[in-house]
Amino acid sequence: MTVFEKPKSLTDAPFHYCPGCTHGIIHRLVAEAIDGLGIEGVTVGVAPVGCAVMAYNYFACDMVEAAHGRAPAVATGLKRAMPDRIVFTYQGDGDLASIGMAETVHSATRNENITVIFVNNAIYGMTGGQMAPTSLPGQVTQTSPYGRDVKTVGYPIRVCEMLSQLDGPAYIERVAVNNVKNVRNAGKAIRKAFENQINGRGFSLVEVVSSCPTNWGMTPQNALRWVEENMIPYYPLGVFKDRTAEEVK
Repeated sequence: MTVFEKPKSLTDAPFHYCPGCTHGIIHRLVAEAIDGLGIEGVTVGVAPVGCAVMAYNYFACDMVEAAHGRAPAVATGLKRAMPDRIVFTYQGDGDLASIGMAETVHSATRNENITVIFVNNAIYGMTGGQMAPTSLPGQVTQTSPYGRDVKTVGYPIRVCEMLSQLDGPAYIERVAVNNVKNVRNAGKAIRKAFENQINGRGFSLVEVVSSCPTNWGMTPQNALRWVEENMIPYYPLGVFKDRTAEEVK
């Protein structure tokens, strides 16, 4: 009996991510949702600029590369041109919450029928560990060596809380992948986000609180502990918005 196997919606290409990075876990959860719903042949993913820029190498479905931050706009165009396709974006916090904030907000308020997977590791990973819009108060990064000073650079952006105030979005949830229980819950949320699109319910975003051991300067074990002790208290897990099909106009 098979207990565990690689999802069919992942290719055989080895991940390029750093040791302990949780992008690999999230990729697997997305692929498992695609497999479980039987939608690989009609799914189109949009890769970001950031650590997951080469996501097109890892997902077996059709993939499109977007300019930095523009993934929701690209996904909107794809979905409107091909409404029978299932379209998702996979984005980090710099891509989605910084340069791409306008695209994120406006696709959400229009309730575009797309699925957004948002990976929040509180730092710019690919470019060397600079402070991100989601870096915590006091967090040390390459561009905040004395810790994030909220008096000069402001507070971190809580994307789920912000988007949930809009009338448009159908489903907003924050999950994490720092332990087995949270990984399972994350998988359920990601599957639901895809199901919402299949059922025409509109914009769904799943924020995944993640770790970045390399740029945090931690072992993978300590990075997961830091997620539990520091990130989750600031970014509480849970459903922030969930409109039923009847409520979505």
